[in-house]
Amino acid sequence: MTRIACVSFTCTDADSLAAFYRDAFGFAALDVSYHSGTRFSRLVGIDGAEARALRLGLGEQTIELLEFAKSGARYPSDCTSDDLRFQHIAIVASDMQAAYTRLSGHNAWTPISTPAPQQLPDSSGGVTAFKFRDPEGHPLELLAFPSGKVPQKWRDASVNRGPCLGIDHSAIVVASTTRSVDFYEHILGFSIGGRSLNRGKEQERLDCVPDALVEVTALDPSPSGTPHLELLCYLSPARQQPRMAKSLSNDVAATRLVIEVEDFPTLAQKLDAIPVCFISLGKVTLEDGRPAASICDPDGHALVLVGPHSDRPRSAA
Repeated sequence: MTRIACVSFTCTDADSLAAFYRDAFGFAALDVSYHSGTRFSRLVGIDGAEARALRLGLGEQTIELLEFAKSGARYPSDCTSDDLRFQHIAIVASDMQAAYTRLSGHNAWTPISTPAPQQLPDSSGGVTAFKFRDPEGHPLELLAFPSGKVPQKWRDASVNRGPCLGIDHSAIVVASTTRSVDFYEHILGFSIGGRSLNRGKEQERLDCVPDALVEVTALDPSPSGTPHLELLCYLSPARQQPRMAKSLSNDVAATRLVIEVEDFPTLAQKLDAIPVCFISLGKVTLEDGRPAASICDPDGHALVLVGPHSDRPRSAA
């Protein structure tokens, strides 16, 4: 079994950012934890690291706001939707207009999509979407499925909830779909759940990228679950010089997928057999006894891999 247990954002002011996620989308505070010591420093790859983590929930999905005592770089202002450093989470809206209106009532966020939510053509899934940045620069997306094509899990989730239901996926920009699929399939056990080739004025307005042509690949955990992973490979415009996604763990752009794996020893053997880039100082034993490792995927996106938890899953960072 492999599942995305949490999406972890580095931030500079966790309390302020948590208030934004609560008020704008309906996230609820779950718990607060504090991290320091040798194990944590080894996991994040920073000597003497100390951090406070706020865990928030929306529906059945969770995010973590990780505030380091010593902050790194702020989110880069030149990171566009087709940049390899770009990664967002997609928040499902049962009512896009209501969700967009609720978001619009808050300050400090900035739009990516212009001028408003975009309905993509049927060839791109027919969804309505809107991309923007939270107050610290992390990219987010509101996502609404077309009437009659709402997945069952989100139809069930819409009962007795507000306009925002949960997190459908985390999307990462990749340089090669083939290379990334090979990595996530063979190393982590994900499987292809769908493909599309997105183009047109709606996609350009959604991404704020002229001439956008995007190869989109959905990768499902094993067994299939939510959230899933989405690969975005921009075939156009031509990339001048790819920028790797890799950041220091205390940089605001350092978003991590916390992935729980049932068979960590087998995963460790796979990691030893390939030239993987470690963020952590090798494999680490967490305070709760679980094995863990922080690595980069082929494009530099951060992954925290952890063994299964006997109780309710929590993030490793």
